[in-house]
Amino acid sequence: MPSPIVDFYNGKTLFITGGTGFMGKVLIEKLLYSCPGVDTIYFLLRSKRGKSIDVRMEEMLKMPMFSRLKKDFPDRLGKLVPINGDVCTDNLGLSPEDERRLVSNVDIVVHSAASLRLDAKLKEAISMNTEGTLRVLELAKKIKNLKLMVHMSTAFCHCDIDEMEEKVYPSPHDPMEIIRMSRWMDAGMMEKISPDLIKPHPNVYTYSKRISEALVASFYPEMPVCIVRPSIVCPAVEEPLPGWVDNLHGPVGLLVGGGKGVIRSMHCNAEYSAEVMPVDMAISGLLSIIQNICVNDAVTVTVPVYNLTQGKTYPVNWGTILDEGKKCFYSNPFEIMLWYPNGNTYKSKTIHDLNVIFFHWLPAYFIDFLLLIFGQKTFMLRVQRKVQDGLDVLQYFTTREWKFKNDQLLKMRSKMDPADRKIFNIEFESVSMIPYLTNCILGARHFILKEDPKSLPRSRVLLKVLWVLDWIASLTFYYLLFLMIYNWSDSAKVLLDGVIGAVTKFMPFFRNITSPPVDSMQS
Repeated sequence: MPSPIVDFYNGKTLFITGGTGFMGKVLIEKLLYSCPGVDTIYFLLRSKRGKSIDVRMEEMLKMPMFSRLKKDFPDRLGKLVPINGDVCTDNLGLSPEDERRLVSNVDIVVHSAASLRLDAKLKEAISMNTEGTLRVLELAKKIKNLKLMVHMSTAFCHCDIDEMEEKVYPSPHDPMEIIRMSRWMDAGMMEKISPDLIKPHPNVYTYSKRISEALVASFYPEMPVCIVRPSIVCPAVEEPLPGWVDNLHGPVGLLVGGGKGVIRSMHCNAEYSAEVMPVDMAISGLLSIIQNICVNDAVTVTVPVYNLTQGKTYPVNWGTILDEGKKCFYSNPFEIMLWYPNGNTYKSKTIHDLNVIFFHWLPAYFIDFLLLIFGQKTFMLRVQRKVQDGLDVLQYFTTREWKFKNDQLLKMRSKMDPADRKIFNIEFESVSMIPYLTNCILGARHFILKEDPKSLPRSRVLLKVLWVLDWIASLTFYYLLFLMIYNWSDSAKVLLDGVIGAVTKFMPFFRNITSPPVDSMQS
């Protein structure tokens, strides 16, 4: 059965930035696997750590996610062409020959390169995310037969909006002024003004993506551009492999940290919606959006914006993800666990902070103390500092209710051909949570931690041992706490002695009413 979306990409040439990122790799694989008629995929790649772009591409293609492509259609890999360059360099660092090739041949530009570090420095974020976007826009403006330039943003770039619609909101600052400022200011100076400049944003990532949207919108309608805002992108449901993931961002990092016993407490409102999106559905949505805009060829008053989110279609809260995820890593434990995985979420910041002291920092100090005594290298405090830094950043998003309208996306989905719905699945409601989370755990276990599936039986035995140790440690902790309170507090001692005395006093009474009469025993 013919697919309109597959047919659309016949003969098309694409230029992709961020092609080595999580979404970028899945985009490349999906195009080559599902769109046999695509002409060429150019993707920006820079030399790194002494490795040329050809070596880096070769290493990328060795990843498990490209296994089905190499097995079924190995000849299509020849359509993938690396272009030496860098979004942080003037003119993207392109050679004159590469620039001519892109300007003459490209039809569609997908700009997904970005610094995703939520704790990045302001100068770094502006250079990569905002000025990098400007450089891609300037190149796209030169392309002779440009059909569309897609800017991949984030659904969280307008954190001060109660319910984000599919439109561009006013920027707090002129993007060009911020770019010019970042060019002459040094990093130290920019860090001093960063807190006031980025308000109300919690980090420079969301701020830089917000002003980048305004920059993209300023090129419309003279240039065909659109903005796509995915929410938190998570492991794949099915393509290219169930559970495929190559990073520990977002919920995956929480599940792994919890599964290893490192994260025992999290500040989170479990009832709030967790706006997550499996990567294969995000990429299917992106490819569908591109086709929809190009085929309809409608010039709207404002730049087209699509919120690539679940919205009200399939709301899943943080409590469901973390509670069901806990069950999944009990069934599929990791090879190396520092303690029994038994973390919880807390609405109260105070209760969370107390749990962090007792169950994060004190065990870390204790373990490092033991390692120091036995002449071993300490590491737990270092691990906990990294965990806390990550949690501090992520908890901004888990303690707020996020609402996104995705009417444009749903309208497009409702008009999709049945063949397209099968190949480019964006039916969020079809995802079954338990099997999906199980694949997320197994994916992180296999693809990131490189743990052998054959080690699962041994890991389950270790989990049982840790469960016993956790109970012993918990009983010891509460017993010592009880002794401390009993010995240090006279009022607690009087109260406890009174309770014990009352129980002792009434013991004969309880014994009498629960024992059978003597006569009945004799008969």
